[in-house]
Amino acid sequence: MGHLLDEIRGMNDIKRIDPSDYKKLAHEIRRKLVRTVSETGGHLSASLGVVELTMALHLTLDFPEDKLVWDVGHQSYAHKILTGRADELFTLRQYGGLSGFPDVRESEADGFCVGHSSTSISAALGLAKARDLNGGDEKVFAVIGDGALSGGMAYEAMNNAVEAKTSLVIVLNDNKMSIAPNVGGMSNYLGQIRADRRYRSLKNKVEDTLDRIPTVGVPLANQIRKTKDSLKHLLLPGMLFEDMGLTYIGPIDGHDIGSMREAFEAAASMNDETVLVHVVTRKGRGYHPAEEKPDLFHGIGAFDIRTGEPYEGGDDASVTYTDIFGEWLLSRGETEENLVSVTAAMPDGTGVTAFAEEYPERAFDVGIAEEHAVTFAAGMAAGGLRPVVSIYSTFLQRAFDQVLHDVCNVGYPVIFAIDRSGIVGRDGRTHQGVFDLSYLLPMPGMTIISPMDADELVSAFDFALSVQGPVAIRYPRGEAYLFDAERYSDDASDESDECMDENGRPAFSMGKAEVLTHGREVVIFAVGDMVKTALEIRDELEDEMIRVTVVNMRFVKPFDEELVRELASGHTVTVTMEDNVATGGFGERIGAFLENEGVNVRGFLPVALPDEFIPHGSREELIQAYGLDAATVAGRVREVYKKAR
Repeated sequence: MGHLLDEIRGMNDIKRIDPSDYKKLAHEIRRKLVRTVSETGGHLSASLGVVELTMALHLTLDFPEDKLVWDVGHQSYAHKILTGRADELFTLRQYGGLSGFPDVRESEADGFCVGHSSTSISAALGLAKARDLNGGDEKVFAVIGDGALSGGMAYEAMNNAVEAKTSLVIVLNDNKMSIAPNVGGMSNYLGQIRADRRYRSLKNKVEDTLDRIPTVGVPLANQIRKTKDSLKHLLLPGMLFEDMGLTYIGPIDGHDIGSMREAFEAAASMNDETVLVHVVTRKGRGYHPAEEKPDLFHGIGAFDIRTGEPYEGGDDASVTYTDIFGEWLLSRGETEENLVSVTAAMPDGTGVTAFAEEYPERAFDVGIAEEHAVTFAAGMAAGGLRPVVSIYSTFLQRAFDQVLHDVCNVGYPVIFAIDRSGIVGRDGRTHQGVFDLSYLLPMPGMTIISPMDADELVSAFDFALSVQGPVAIRYPRGEAYLFDAERYSDDASDESDECMDENGRPAFSMGKAEVLTHGREVVIFAVGDMVKTALEIRDELEDEMIRVTVVNMRFVKPFDEELVRELASGHTVTVTMEDNVATGGFGERIGAFLENEGVNVRGFLPVALPDEFIPHGSREELIQAYGLDAATVAGRVREVYKKAR
């Protein structure tokens, strides 16, 4: 007997599958997801949990005319399979392959490009109003997870949807079982009744008839409505949404395709109403390791299918900057009693879990609410605490206004631990941390530190504790680099013992850089992770008698103006290196400084990323593709040096 997936070659092909085969198709989809993600890595548990939900949606909607907007997109893998991308799934998150998120450039069936949470209702509402104004009749559905409802944007959108008077269906995918006690029995019965068109028709007719009866009709109808609402408050878990003005259906078993189809079709038929259909799913369903550890399989690298264990040597195998930050936070928690941790639904990802377990009263996970996290931290700083806000670079940009106005405006001493700065890798365009320097540099009073290695990361956070103002410390994803000081000992800066730290490196001083090697022809001012590459360039050019001075900038703001002025004027070529986009970044800042200072720079080479969204792929592939690898930059330095001599 052939595989049912062989019959899914394009959009809407699922409608040719016999309903008796739906269970078999769901099994085949799960098997393909597990096999694929075990090799490519990705967001597995969420995708496994929504297989039947995705099938029910595809049986209800007609693509590409109808629009389906996923929130975040972690759960969209089954959607990709059912829209004809099954044969390409092995390229998932690979350079040049399928994105790990919905992408309108990839398929017309992807209603909207997503990557950050809590956005689906806003986007879907916009699509619905565009449909109304254009005279269309397509269905518009948004799928949002219960976790995404911690983001305020979702409530802003729901509030607006009630006023918009448009046909929109919101599917709440409740996969944390947070309302599980209400599933079954009377709740299921009430949910089925409310989804029945005959019930709604009868309800409306009874209310209209009562309203037309003189004297007693309207009071009687109002009393019935009050009684009905009181019962709903007692029995239905969706009254929050009903009280907002949304029509609520559910909760419904998110693995029962028939029940979901009935609910979706009923919801779509309610003209000029925003309807919320609540479905309950289980993350990781169908693959035991993912069911047992859904958080581990939320985002995982390649793993052994038999055991569910990640392969050694994968993304999370080595000691990372995140690990080192987590250890620092835990150790300083003992001596710094006013130190508090704030994160936005990423305690494991940002490394603060151990601190939270040791000091639960001083650890705050505010959910997917980055804006609130920052202003909340500002409030705690105003109250005398020392908050450390740990957020990925790509997510901190959502709180730009709060960092600028609520922290920097007064100068509150909030420490920002900015994880995943620079090129992140396989999560692609929406997750690369290549804009943080550009959005942080203009902020008055902000100190920005970009450590070059593991030891310096610890020193940077210790230094930040002494700063009476906001400090942003940015560091990349992945294995932590450790500078080999002995290798470059003959070239090291001549510093007195009083200025050295416990690692034999110059101690941190506000705005001061560190000279790692001395040359005469080329000076490289490098930021953070680019210092390692600068040293590799130095080694390569040294063989060609092009001697290179490598400067570890440490501080991007304020930077070491005196040193930059001195070394730029004394070398033939000045190079800046950063893992940020060019516009508004470190290189642009240095170039403007040298020009304003009237420094005669014979050759200037700013090395940065182009002003583009960086696609998905391994970090190494992307570094090379965008010319930030040592060999490519060394070649560019040679060319500039030859012209400048």
